[in-house]
Amino acid sequence: MSARGINIEAVRALHDERIDWRFKGMPSDAFGTTVGEFLATRPTVFDGGFVGPLLTLDRAALEHNLRTMADWCAEHGVQLAPHGKTTMAPQLFGQQLAHGSWGITAANTSQLRVYRAFGVERILFANELVDRNGLAWLADELDRDPEFQFCCYVDSLRGVHLMAEALAAHGASRPVDVLVELGSPGARTGARTKAEAREIADAVLENPVLRLVGVAGYEGEVAHDVSDAALSAVDGYLERVRELVAELAGAGHFSGLDEVIVTAGGSSYFDQVAEALTKPWPTGLPVVPVLRSGGYLLHDDGFYRIRSPFGREHRLAGRERPFRPAMRAWAQVMSRPEPGLALLTMGRRDASFDQDLPEPQVIRGADGAVRDLPAGSCRVRALADQHTFLELSGADPQVGDWIGFGLSHPCTVFDKWSLIPVVDGDEVIDLIRTFF
Repeated sequence: MSARGINIEAVRALHDERIDWRFKGMPSDAFGTTVGEFLATRPTVFDGGFVGPLLTLDRAALEHNLRTMADWCAEHGVQLAPHGKTTMAPQLFGQQLAHGSWGITAANTSQLRVYRAFGVERILFANELVDRNGLAWLADELDRDPEFQFCCYVDSLRGVHLMAEALAAHGASRPVDVLVELGSPGARTGARTKAEAREIADAVLENPVLRLVGVAGYEGEVAHDVSDAALSAVDGYLERVRELVAELAGAGHFSGLDEVIVTAGGSSYFDQVAEALTKPWPTGLPVVPVLRSGGYLLHDDGFYRIRSPFGREHRLAGRERPFRPAMRAWAQVMSRPEPGLALLTMGRRDASFDQDLPEPQVIRGADGAVRDLPAGSCRVRALADQHTFLELSGADPQVGDWIGFGLSHPCTVFDKWSLIPVVDGDEVIDLIRTFF
């Protein structure tokens, strides 16, 4: 059964999975029960038997972020295909699709297979796909399900040749939709010049097993901060994407298409992408502008707090409300070996550290009350594999106390957890299953 672009029965069936030792942090009393049976007991984080460290998600923040992004995209005339690699959580995909997302974005074949296992109907594969085995699986999946909509990138003549050769050899009956990707010198994938991109588009048109349906890019590779120079570089890159679309349209490459997909937009500059992709196009060109922002759902207390358009002045300011961080990690103080230092039960296996270190925000002491930590009273000095080094300069946590941390960069938080509690206050109202 499919609704809003995903198999809702497959998603609901995740509540039938049994909890056991495979899922870190879960209460031992829940072992052997299904997720649904456990949730029916209305467990709480601190009295429900959970063990630390533990990642939790805030229900209100998730719902706020879903509504805010959906409303903003609708108001500004863009579609959203959020990048699923951020969470790899079909339950969250379902919520994003229910809030109007156009599809879900994937980056590799293993992710694609997870999406299809849960019946995601429209997938934007934001990468090149040249693996023969992956293409054979894709061709079978397209043949099996006529409702499955898929497109991926091409950025070289060799890539076009490999795709066409593999699909023809496998006897694919449906052509694979492709987008010519335009990159930038020194950046990631994508043709480096518009001339190269036009040549690649010509090669696609010569292969009946491929169909050219648009142009793709990624502005996050041309800028890495929010300085005026960085924002200007993003604008310049997006203008080149627009020029390529117009040139290909003028050469007749999109003739006969009901939709021409033009996609860009990570989570840092999607305001500029929306502005660029919704400016007037050549008359009669049916452009569908698609953002791929994925970080908005969880937001964070570091990387995206600074870079997200909703956390700073941006181009298309209006009625939007800032995103809220939805992640919190809880870790217990296990040692106070010397003055000014506490060691906690959380490490690199539990929390992200590639962009910013965890941010201590609240403390839960022996009395069970949760209190804000005064600003500047402590900071994470380092993370080891299984330890947090908390440097103290005013705070005085005791062995046994719990510290709640804000986290940075959700993409490298979620891949460390396979079953994540969603909380409303202290009550656990859902468990989110991930598939990394």
